[in-house]
Amino acid sequence: MFKKNYFLIIFVVFLIPNISKAQTNIINFNNDSVLQLYGVILSADSLKGVSFCTIIVENKGRGTISNKDGVFSIAVFKGDNIIFTSIGYKLKKITIPKNLKGNDYNIIQLMINDTTYLAATILRPRPTREQFERDFVNNNVKDDLYETARKNIIRDKNNRFLFNYLPKDGGEAYNITTRETAAKFYSQGQLPPNNLFNPFAWADFIQAWKRGDFKKN
Repeated sequence: MFKKNYFLIIFVVFLIPNISKAQTNIINFNNDSVLQLYGVILSADSLKGVSFCTIIVENKGRGTISNKDGVFSIAVFKGDNIIFTSIGYKLKKITIPKNLKGNDYNIIQLMINDTTYLAATILRPRPTREQFERDFVNNNVKDDLYETARKNIIRDKNNRFLFNYLPKDGGEAYNITTRETAAKFYSQGQLPPNNLFNPFAWADFIQAWKRGDFKKN
């Protein structure tokens, strides 16, 4: 029994220094590899800050965006590829050097404008209204366009049905309450206005009647 414990103690004594050394190497590796990347993103032609530019660490699933002045900061590893993208600018990719000393790295990244030229479109009106009406009526509309229009009409009817029968959300309820309160204060201390002899109110009522707003769905 004593012999067995003796060999166990010797094994542990020789193992502890190796574990400590491995942990120290891992800590030193992490401390040497991780750095804080600071930078400002500018437009190459005007040297103005590029707002809300996307900064992504390639194949790492991490990233950030620049502020309104083009300034950003992100933790990266030495050797990482950093991708800069922004609408209206060409994609830019840089590589963090592996032989950097220290844990800070500052850059000034210039973005080049990405100009896209579209094909020219020429609009020519019909010479007369009669010719436009004739061409419009005789225009050959494909069946898939009819189906698209039909789906849009059905969707519009469904939206109106949901609008009329679904309960109001917080924003809509707040707007309705605010309008009702404003209407009460408008006539506070006097008789409320009567639209019985208001011609504009009657015109709105007639238009709503013609549209079928009072019909049951």
